Amino acid sequence: MTAPKRTPLFDAHIAANAKMVDFAGWEMPIHYGSQLKEHEIVRSDAGMFDVSHMTVVDISGSDAKAWLQKLIANDVSKLGFEGKALYSGMLNEQGGVVDDLIVYLAANGYRMVINAGTTDKDLAWMDKQSAGFDVQLQVRRDLAMLAVQGPQAIAKVCAVKPDWAASIQGLKVFQGLPFGDWFVARTGYTGEDGLEIMIPAAEAIPFFQQLQAAGVAPIGLGARDTLRLEAGMNLYGHDMDETVSPLEAGMGWTIAWNPEERDFIGRQALQAQKAAGVAMKQVGLVLEGRGVLREGQKVVVDGQEGIITSGTFSPTLKHSIAIARVPATTGATAQVDLRGTLTEVRVVKMPFVRNGKKVFE
Repeated sequence: MTAPKRTPLFDAHIAANAKMVDFAGWEMPIHYGSQLKEHEIVRSDAGMFDVSHMTVVDISGSDAKAWLQKLIANDVSKLGFEGKALYSGMLNEQGGVVDDLIVYLAANGYRMVINAGTTDKDLAWMDKQSAGFDVQLQVRRDLAMLAVQGPQAIAKVCAVKPDWAASIQGLKVFQGLPFGDWFVARTGYTGEDGLEIMIPAAEAIPFFQQLQAAGVAPIGLGARDTLRLEAGMNLYGHDMDETVSPLEAGMGWTIAWNPEERDFIGRQALQAQKAAGVAMKQVGLVLEGRGVLREGQKVVVDGQEGIITSGTFSPTLKHSIAIARVPATTGATAQVDLRGTLTEVRVVKMPFVRNGKKVFE
């Protein structure tokens, strides 16, 4: 076993009394004292997450656009100006999800952000698919990444970076801007407003400390998971993987079917699935009584079975919620096997929470 890797912010976590754990081969903060309190800070104020374990890949070359139009299910031709972003699955030939990712249009090509746990696999896959294309991939291990999230997140970043404030306040959702070697994007994984900021590694700790001084609380991976689950956002390796189609994982909206001649990897498999009728769908589950919905629990609908892919107690809603993959015919209710007892749950359209408030019926 190799020792877990450390992000450029490791010393700042230790100074902030973080409890560190091994996450996808990285030593990362799970919490800084109270996961529950950290969750509530992001919903009500502003918190910051070290996401430097994720991998930034800069893509250049005369075929970069054509290559990405083959590589991912969404279409980078939608990116109409520098800094615009899109979310996509990167699929295999069978239509399973190799990874989910964000791509930005950059001045000299594209910038992609991929998951930490899938990085080696993703880079090998991308390298294999680049045969015959003039495309170069540069892995940016020289960058740290900090997500600042919550209703006060943008205001507090602007207080720390007053020279950038007007530009940052002008960003729309899923847009970013370079500031020298930094890159600031209005994206996130919490269901709150906020920014994801790429920073030269040597400048990461001073920025982290400035944000702390401005009242931005460090937030661990524990709260990151409950926040994204309330927001109805997928976690790779749990809600989808190489055996799961985006059509069965709530990712249908990320597939660009037009133009029809764009033959992205996995397209034919997805078209065959659509023609045959997609057997499963992703839904939200709500348990308002006692008990906690957990990943791996069986969901029963009219004698057919599904599975919970992510589940937790929702700190915002004060009851249990889950993301599940269930038979396509599932209606308004289902049953979950809670320790051998089939327990009634409601089936809802996600997200569960947006901007701090319950949003499902």
